[in-house]
Order: sequence, then C-alpha cells, then structure tokens
Amino acid sequence: MKKLLAVTSCPTGIAHTYMAAESLLKTAGEKGIPMKVEKRGALGVEDELTEQEIAEAHAIIVAADTDVAEWRFEGKPVVRAGVAEGIKNPSRLIEQALAKEAAKPAAGAAEPSSTAAAADRSSQRKGAYKHLMTGVSNMLPLVVAGGIIIALCFIFGIKAFEEQGTLAAALMSIGGGAAFALMIPVLSGFIAFSIADRVGLAPGLVGGMLASQLGAGFLGGIISGFLAGYIAKWLRTYIKLPKALEGIKPILIIPLFSTLIVGLLMIYVVGTPVKGIMDALTAWLTGLNSANAVVLGLVLGAMMSFDMGGPLNKAAYTFSVGLLGSQVFGPMAVVMAAGMTPPLGLWLATVIAKHKFTKEEREAGKVASVMGLAFITEGAIPFAAADPFRVIPSTMLGSAVTGALTMMFGVTLQAPHGGIFVLAIPNAVTHLASYALAIVAGTVVTAVCVSLLKKRKEETVPTQAVIQPGSVHSN
Repeated sequence: MKKLLAVTSCPTGIAHTYMAAESLLKTAGEKGIPMKVEKRGALGVEDELTEQEIAEAHAIIVAADTDVAEWRFEGKPVVRAGVAEGIKNPSRLIEQALAKEAAKPAAGAAEPSSTAAAADRSSQRKGAYKHLMTGVSNMLPLVVAGGIIIALCFIFGIKAFEEQGTLAAALMSIGGGAAFALMIPVLSGFIAFSIADRVGLAPGLVGGMLASQLGAGFLGGIISGFLAGYIAKWLRTYIKLPKALEGIKPILIIPLFSTLIVGLLMIYVVGTPVKGIMDALTAWLTGLNSANAVVLGLVLGAMMSFDMGGPLNKAAYTFSVGLLGSQVFGPMAVVMAAGMTPPLGLWLATVIAKHKFTKEEREAGKVASVMGLAFITEGAIPFAAADPFRVIPSTMLGSAVTGALTMMFGVTLQAPHGGIFVLAIPNAVTHLASYALAIVAGTVVTAVCVSLLKKRKEETVPTQAVIQPGSVHSN
C-alpha cells in the first residue's frame, strides 16, 4: 500500500496550516491511503516527519507558503503547491503525488518530461513569495507581541511612557524599544535564511538592522533579505576550498564576505533611495485627504477578502504591518476590520437565509463567527471553496465597504492582531464606536449579498465539499 506524507505551513501559522492538514488527511482517509501530515504552525512543528517515515514514503506533498526544510526530501517525489491548494484541492494533490511516484524514473533513466519540467519551473516562480512569507511568518510574533504591549502601555495614557521609571515606560521599552526594533532584522534575516539556509542568516540580520538604522523601513528589510540570501547562496556555490578547509567556509568565509558585501550595499547603494521612498510613502499616507483615504481603504479591504490568507491578503497585511514602524496606524485598522468581515458576514448569512445552507454549513457558520471575531479570515474559506463565484464577490464588497468606512472615520489601530479581543484595551484603537460600525456595516453587506446571490440549497451543485474547520488552532 502506498504511503504519503505531507507538510503544511502558512505565513501566520494559525488557520491555513491546520485546515490544509485536516483536508488532506480527510481526503486520504476517504481514498484509503495512509498519510501523515507535519504541521508547521505558530506553535512550531507538530507531528514532525521522521527520517524513517520519509525514507518509507512513496511521495510527499508540500502545501506551504513558507520554507519547510525541503532538503529533507532529497531523492523523493515531491508535489509542491500553495497551502490554499491543500484546502481547496486535496484530492488533486494526492492524485498528483500517486502519479508522480508511479512515474518516478529509475536510476539512469531519461530526464523528466517537458510537462514535469514546466511544473517544476512553475513552482520555482513561487520562490520569491515563499521567501518573503518565511520572513513575515517569523516576524509576526514580534509584531503582534510588541503591538499589544505598546497598546497596554497606553492604558496609562498616551504620553505616560515619557515618564521614566514608570510601568508605562517599561512596557514601551519592551514593545517599541525591543520587539519592534527586532521586527525588520528578523524579517530580513529569515528571508535570507529561506534562500540560503543558515549561511544567509547573519548577513540577513545585519542587513535588516542597517535598514532599520538607516530609516529604510520594511522595504529596506525586504531588499536586504533578498540581497543577503542570494549573495550567501552564490558564495556557498562558487567558493571552492581544499577539503581540509571546507569546514571554515560556513562559519568564517561566507558570513564574513556576505555580511561585508550586504552591509556596504545597504549603506552606499540601497539605504538612501529606499529611505526616500519610505519617507515619501509615509508622508503621503499621513497627508491623505478624505477621498484618497476612502479609496485606499476600499482597495486594502478588497485585497484582504479576495483570497482570504493568500498572496493578496498577505500583501495587504504585510504592507500595513510594515507601516507600524513608521507610526502610520490607519492601514492596520483597515486590514484587521476587513479581515474580520468575511467570516462574520457568512455566519450572519447562515442565520438570515437558513434555507440556502445545509445543516453542516450552518454549523460551520458558527465556527466562522468565532474565527471572524479573532481576525482569522480563513474562517470564510469553506464557504468560498464551495461556491466561489457567489461568495468571493460578496465578501470583497463587504470588506471594501468596511475598509472605506474605517479610513473615512480616521480610525487607527496599534495592535496588529487579536481581532475584537484587543479592541477592549484602552487607546489601542481610536474612534472605537465608528470602528465597530464599519465592521458591522461590512458584515451586513456581505450577508445580504450572499443571501441574495445564493440559490436554495437543493438547487445548488457544490463545487467542493465543505471543509469542517472545527480543529483550526487560533491565538
């Protein structure tokens, strides 16, 4: 009997990771195929694949948007896909894995077919996104912890941290002085780590620290991460030493020269122009007039809801998180509200239009409501996967309305995650009542649109079985 393994991982490590794992396990079970899934989530590695299991596996599915140490699978047939594919198309991934194993060439066989080569090239094109998301994934705990600690500092007053020796000052030192100070170096370091493995970490961290010191912000951190990763990788590949000296290459030669090259590039080439771009972006965002602010909120809101944790969603979130270090807090308020709206709207739709949903979908709606309150947009994925052409436009419209209203009301948010559970912190969010109104408005718009567009359940032919997200881990 063929045995398959899989690895799932998403940038935040909260929802997609576990939903993809559950979907793959459920589908494999229905097909009678033994499978083990390693989950690389926010809590670390769960159900880690052992060397023996990898050796015995017929093929491995990697449904991930971050680095998952694929070097472990060298010589084994591997099917690569984004984590969202693991949720939406588990059957296809499993069939591909079985077919890939069946077509595995023997030693000395001809090169793979042009179709397989094209698939491999397609997976390579996703490399830059994977590297970026690996950096974002490792940066997020610092941003979340730092942002919430800064918000707690404001319980004592907006300016209370300026008085030295107070608890407020200590909280600001922890959140702003330490956690936020590490944000860009960690982003840069783990982008480089994803590209070049351990030899990329040192130049990546140093490049990120220089980006922070030079005022190049998160854009500088992204650039330094890619520079460090590819420079370290190039040095590792092309520096050839006698066998007796190979041991010093990863601990002396590569770190020294890669860090020196990246540092000089950041100081003399990259830092100043990128700082100018960040300064211009910050000035533009802080000086937005009402009409432009509404348009920005509308666009960010729609991006959050289009792929619900996919590339566009993560691009909007990363953009907003990066601006926190520049003291620009409006976009963060937009993406959190717009990310809460889809699952809340779909829950409301299951309440006001019960006849258009199955009993299982109505139960999934209850789970989605909790996920929405916690700012886990992925709670809407089961509904979007089952009926994308009606659900996705509805959620995009609702999130766009929420985003536009949030910017129009001038709401700002200090905490980058947590949903409704961080809104109770005094001064974490401005214009709290208006913010709540924007979220409610988007929720209602989503629910009404879904209710109007969906047919009665007995008339609907689902495109995908609804995935029960009950085992999703959340913060």
